[in-house]
Amino acid sequence: MLVIPTAPWAHSLFDILAWASSALTGVALHRWRLREAAERLARASGPGYFTALAVGALVGAWAMGSTNTLRMAVPMLSHSIAGALAGAIVGVEVYKQMIGLKGSTGTPFVGPLAVGIVIGRWGCLFAGLPDHTYGMPTSLPWAVDLGDGIGRHPVEIYESLAMLVFLLAYLAVLRARQTWVLRRSFYVLAGWYGAQRFAWEFLKPYPRLIGPLNVFHLLCLGLVVYGCAYYRADLRRQRAAARDSALPVLRRDDEPV
Repeated sequence: MLVIPTAPWAHSLFDILAWASSALTGVALHRWRLREAAERLARASGPGYFTALAVGALVGAWAMGSTNTLRMAVPMLSHSIAGALAGAIVGVEVYKQMIGLKGSTGTPFVGPLAVGIVIGRWGCLFAGLPDHTYGMPTSLPWAVDLGDGIGRHPVEIYESLAMLVFLLAYLAVLRARQTWVLRRSFYVLAGWYGAQRFAWEFLKPYPRLIGPLNVFHLLCLGLVVYGCAYYRADLRRQRAAARDSALPVLRRDDEPV
């Protein structure tokens, strides 16, 4: 069992590190591969895009986090990165419907968001038991003691490592300039985050909502469905556009070419 030194202020420290690292990652990826995607977003999104994103993320973070913790033995308000992601998606997709914008606009956010989660989850770990993100007791050799002498699943590390795997794969594919990563990588991020988070939720002592599932299980299923459905829809649009561009242009027999 690994004894982890904890302190409530560790969460704020790692939040700052996560935000700073996300910003630096965004700048680096913009210069390396994503300048065109960012410029396309700026041209197409309009002034309300980031307002919809920010409001959706804020509402989603506190609504979903509090929905979970208000059902615990000691009710309290809280926020959640999964809720923030889902809320931002809803806010942006509603805004896009209002202005008639099709396709993914999340490509510039994929790398920064992944980096933020990789680093930020360590803040949840080092914040200890008061953070209420700890795992269930286990006797596994890598169990962590957060100050109460009980070995627990380090679910924060599980999530951080899962997102690190995604980040490394994403950078490798981005380096190869594959088409899907420039068009649909945000949908892959949403699906991957939802799937891995769904798995770790079984290792947390959160209140159950439906059978063995808690609030975040259902939220993560929604993220997986969103990622898969929107990926397929954009792929169909891409293939339809390719077919349309390949159609022969009809001309009169006497029209000079």
